[in-house]
Amino acid sequence: MPKAGRRRRATTDALPEQDEPAQNGAEPDAPDQEESESGPLRRCIVTRERRPKERMIRFVLRPADPAAGRKLVEVVPDLAATLPGRGIWLSALRDVVETARLRGAFARAARCPVMVSPDLTSDLVAGLTRRVVETMGLARRAGQAVAGYGKAREWLDGGRAGLVVQASDGSPEERQRFLSGWRGRVPVVAPLDASQLGGVFGRDHAVHVVLQPGRLAERMRMESERLDGVRGIPTAADSPGVPGSMTADPTAVPRVGREIQAGR
Repeated sequence: MPKAGRRRRATTDALPEQDEPAQNGAEPDAPDQEESESGPLRRCIVTRERRPKERMIRFVLRPADPAAGRKLVEVVPDLAATLPGRGIWLSALRDVVETARLRGAFARAARCPVMVSPDLTSDLVAGLTRRVVETMGLARRAGQAVAGYGKAREWLDGGRAGLVVQASDGSPEERQRFLSGWRGRVPVVAPLDASQLGGVFGRDHAVHVVLQPGRLAERMRMESERLDGVRGIPTAADSPGVPGSMTADPTAVPRVGREIQAGR
């Protein structure tokens, strides 16, 4: 416990002397109550809400670099939820991640001082983007995804679409035209820009991609939802629009810094 009046390092999430109320009005983290990591739901240490684990982000603790000169542990994102150790879970929302980073939530959940990267949010965005690209690549190699307006629209009209992926920087008018007659009938995500999306298919850019129904389409949908949430973009979980769509409105803008809502 640091001495009173001593300035804490920005990268150290120290145990507060008194738990402060959570930003959304919920009770502060209860370190004496460990949640079982079984079943489909996990509890967020900030909002205290239980959500499907696929829509959350797991963190684990590991010993910090000895060069730091202290016996500390650091918080490590476990995006695949496969690392050993007891998990600490957060809702995949930018304001929740920032609240946990800045208000001692990790330390309370871990019951000890921990080191938290000041770049935690940007690190999560980079890691989730890689997972989205990897999932899209798997779908392409499995023959479960096609790119290009003509081929993608053919799959859409033929009832072969389990998920539509559109470039985030594509023309809103063109994106709406592609979905003509299908808005509200198929999930739509836009986690990558045209260059990133095209790169998966070996072309300079792509705006429209369709994935067949199945496990990879569902994984793509979930990873896109987590990525958009950490970026601060409204998702299907907390904004109205096309059912199952993470970008129901092609003109949607990031929700950076929005106040955490109680009971979300």
